[in-house]
Amino acid sequence: MGHSATAWDQNSVLEVVKDWNGIDQVVLRVPRGASARVSLHGGQVVSWKNERGEELLFTSSKAMFKPPKAMRGGIPICFPQFGNCGSLEQHGFARNKMWSIDYDPPPLRNDDDKEKVSVDLLLKPSEDDLKCWPHCYEFRLRVSLATNGVLTMISRVRNINGKPFSFSFAYHTYLSVSDISEVRIEGLETLDYLDNLCQRKRFTEQGDAVTFESEVDRIYLGSPNVIAVLDHEKKRTFLIKKKGLPDVVVWNPWEKKSKSITDLGDEEYKQMVCVDGAVVERPITLKPGEEWTGRLDISAIPSTHFI
Repeated sequence: MGHSATAWDQNSVLEVVKDWNGIDQVVLRVPRGASARVSLHGGQVVSWKNERGEELLFTSSKAMFKPPKAMRGGIPICFPQFGNCGSLEQHGFARNKMWSIDYDPPPLRNDDDKEKVSVDLLLKPSEDDLKCWPHCYEFRLRVSLATNGVLTMISRVRNINGKPFSFSFAYHTYLSVSDISEVRIEGLETLDYLDNLCQRKRFTEQGDAVTFESEVDRIYLGSPNVIAVLDHEKKRTFLIKKKGLPDVVVWNPWEKKSKSITDLGDEEYKQMVCVDGAVVERPITLKPGEEWTGRLDISAIPSTHFI
């Protein structure tokens, strides 16, 4: 099935609706009240709410929702390039393309689909895509919402080309926070990182956590598979678990940069932080017929529960 609510509870809901541009969005809902929305424009998760209906992802009030521009917020897919480290447009083209619902995806090993509602999306290159990036691929994305509100994204990229190709990748995750100055990220201490504000010069993290007092734009290398983002004011912790994604990108534009970004409010940097599971330093290379998988699981829990 391309989209399914498993038999565990018939109160799970998946429906396809249209946004104000007439573009299909898939809405996932589970019995306890959590929900997620996935736009077919970019295969982008544009909303993720907990059981109390609180929005957990940041979207700018100035976000442009009209293709081909990607929306500022949610979780854009960066593929086959992250940032400007290549010949393609910023963050590649996947986030600007129309995806389709995959009604008959190949089986996904090691995915426990119990107590989840999910949708499978598919992106294949168009003729125009092949002119700027001449590689044939299949990109399958499964977005799942568990009954406990955990959001899971599983990407599979297969090389159906006659020759190898390489790509970088990120789930460019905009988390909603109360105040960026009250946020700390744990799990990245002692790691090396590339600083995009210093021509990607390599540094080592010295703090016992990542905190924010100015613009931050870093690629942490060889990161652990679990990262915690603590929001003290909301007493909430985002727990980010990942597989196949060795790097973590941390970004907040701060005040000066925000004023130069047309689709971001001048003060909105205070309510967001991007923490991306990514593959940047060492791109993935696939030989013909090979497949890569990258998985992200995000949960939001009361900070008192986090040890």
